[in-house]
Parts: sequence; structure tokens; C-alpha cells
Amino acid sequence: MYFHRNLFSRVVSSLENSPVVLLVGPRQSGKTSLITKITQENEYDFISFDNITIQAAALEDPVGFLSARKKPVIIDEVQRVPEIFLPIKVDVDQNRSLNGRYGLTGSVNPLLVPKLGDSLAGRMLLLQLWPLSQGELEGTQETYLNRVFDEDFGYSRTVSFSKKDLLHRVCLGGFPGMHAAKSEAHRRDWCNSYLSLVTQKDVRELAQIEGFTALPKLLQVIATRVGSTINYSDVANTTDIPLTSLRRYMQLLHSLFLVHSIPAWSRNLGKRLSKANKAYFIDTGVLLHTLDFNEERLEQTPSLLGGIAENFVVNELCKQASWNASKNIKIFYCRMSDNRSEVDIVLEDERGRVVGIEVKTSETVRSDDCKHLKQLQQLVGSDFVRGIVLYAGNEKLPFGSGMWAVPISDLWSL
Repeated sequence: MYFHRNLFSRVVSSLENSPVVLLVGPRQSGKTSLITKITQENEYDFISFDNITIQAAALEDPVGFLSARKKPVIIDEVQRVPEIFLPIKVDVDQNRSLNGRYGLTGSVNPLLVPKLGDSLAGRMLLLQLWPLSQGELEGTQETYLNRVFDEDFGYSRTVSFSKKDLLHRVCLGGFPGMHAAKSEAHRRDWCNSYLSLVTQKDVRELAQIEGFTALPKLLQVIATRVGSTINYSDVANTTDIPLTSLRRYMQLLHSLFLVHSIPAWSRNLGKRLSKANKAYFIDTGVLLHTLDFNEERLEQTPSLLGGIAENFVVNELCKQASWNASKNIKIFYCRMSDNRSEVDIVLEDERGRVVGIEVKTSETVRSDDCKHLKQLQQLVGSDFVRGIVLYAGNEKLPFGSGMWAVPISDLWSL
């Protein structure tokens, strides 16, 4: 099953304006399908380093291998032959006027693995493909990040959405393989295979580390704490992983797109850098599988449901930000100076305007649900656009001055 990816046009545009474009993202997220679609519509040669014979030839003589390839060329899973980056740099420097010479894909983030990305600094555009968004699953392109800053944000209305819908979407996540599976058992098999491949084969190739059996336990601990800042000492004690190894393991999980994080927001730019990030899974379907939860068990565990629903919303916003090139909207969280109050999500545009978002899994909203948003409103002043409580109900309603109660489905509904 092929899904049109909303990042498609941005990848094409980037190839027209840069000599090298690297499309990164988790395994099985659809990078190869997207890039293959581009090769079908343009005259690109295509090679994949997933092919062991091709990989061996490139490792044996990367310079000769690259010079023998017709350009422009798409190289799939380029991280398997890191030696190819330097010959690409040399070729690009000799042909700087030719954009779109190389389209690369990779399942490793080169920004977190310096040896993969340093040689192409200043010569390469980096784009990230996430698992499918809810809009992509329904064949639409979401506009929420644009609409949420509009003066005319919307009007009161009723939509078809419920807590049951939310639980179903959260448990499926966005990986195409999860949506192609025909039963819960098949989805479980897919997740088992996926996690085994990433936490063993990919980690072994990327870094020589001991104790692979510790990674599943680490993932389980992170899964129970999504939406929280990571206390490394506490996690080290819980998992029996030495603190020095734990930091390296966490970097690996980020590098392989199993987890990601969002930074803290503050009016003081210096303070943003000093605060810890909040950790999330790249996909809630994989998160729930890590915990061995299904929809029924998740509904019966409210202590985890809130953080997992927040993870789902953060991911949907990050997906939209990846293709939204017209507005440079950044995603943060905000912890107030009292260290007790927190706003789940803060969106900030290039003008410094701010939208605050709280995520609730209830089907009703009370005035007390807006209290942290009102604190943010007072802190931000005239740059505050609005506060939004995203919830599992079906009514979109104004909720006081600058405040709205909005169904979570508004993220992808047109």
C-alpha cells in the first residue's frame, strides 16, 4: 500500500536547490518508497546499500564505485558505507553548480554520529521523514500549525471524535507496517521484528557496545516516562546500567530514531539551553508494544494514558513541522519558575508569537484545565496568541479570554 507523503514536494524542491539532500528517519517509515517515487518521475540512477553485493563493492573502493555511477544518483541506506561521504564531498566540490546531484537516505541521524555527516557540512540539506501522520493516513495534508496562529482560529462546532477513536489511533501509531497488518497478532509480530532489527543489528553496526540485552529494558523505562524530563541517575538505578553507558545508550536511541526530545521554552534564551529536554517515543504504536499494552489495557491505566496521548500529539505536530517550510514554527514545553506548573506544548513562530497547548484524555474540559495556560498568557503578554486544551471530546468551544477547548482530531481535520 502506497501512501502519499506530505514531505514529497519539499524533498523535490530541496533536490532542485542543493547538490546533496539527505532524507533520514526511522527504519520502515517509508523513505525508500518516497525516494523511489522521485526516481520514477525523474532521471535518477538508484542504488541501495541494503544490497550486500553493492555494499561490499562500495566498501572495497568507495572512490572508484562513486565515479562509475551515473549522476544524478539516489543512494539508499547510505549510513551502511560511511566511507562514501568523503568521495561525495570531493565530487560535489568539483561540480558545485549542479544541484540535485545526490539524493541520500539513511536510518541514522548524522548530526548525532559526526563521522557520517561532518564531511558534507554546508553542502547538504537534511530532511526527516516521520512515520505516517493522521492526515497522510486519510490522504490529506494537515494545516494545523498554520491555522493555530491565525486570528480567525475557528468557530464553535461539533466533530465526530471520541476517546475510543483516540485510543485506536494511539495504539496503531504511524508505521505503514502496523497499518498493513491484519490483526493485533500480526502487529505484535511486526513490532517484535522491528525492535529486534533496530536494537541488535543496527546498534551493532553503528557502535561496538556490550550488553544489548539492556536496551529493551531501557526502552520500557522510557516508555513509562514519556512526556517527562529524563533523570539519568534514577534511570541508571532502575535499569542497572552504569551512568556513563546510559548516556551513550540514549544517544544511540536518538540516532536510530527510536526516541526523540523537545526542549524547554523560556522568555530568556539562555535559560532554554540550561533546562532538560522531555523525551518521547518516535511512534506510539511501538511505545505501546514495548509496554505490551493494547487499547483496553491502555484505557484502564490512566496514569500512563496522559503521557502517551501527549506523546501522540507532540509527534503529530513534529510531523507537520517537517513539511511546513513556509513558517519556522518551533515546538517546546514550558515549566514555570515554581517548578510545579507546566504547559505540555509551546509553539513559537518566527515572530516570537506563542501558542500554549495542554493535552487531556478526558471527554470534558473544566476551567481548571486552563490554569497553566493562563499563567503562560500572563508571562508572554502581547505575544500570546491563544491557549488550547486538546481533549478527547467532540466540541470545539471558546473557553474564556484567549482560551479554547478543541478535540484532538482538529490536528488533522480540514
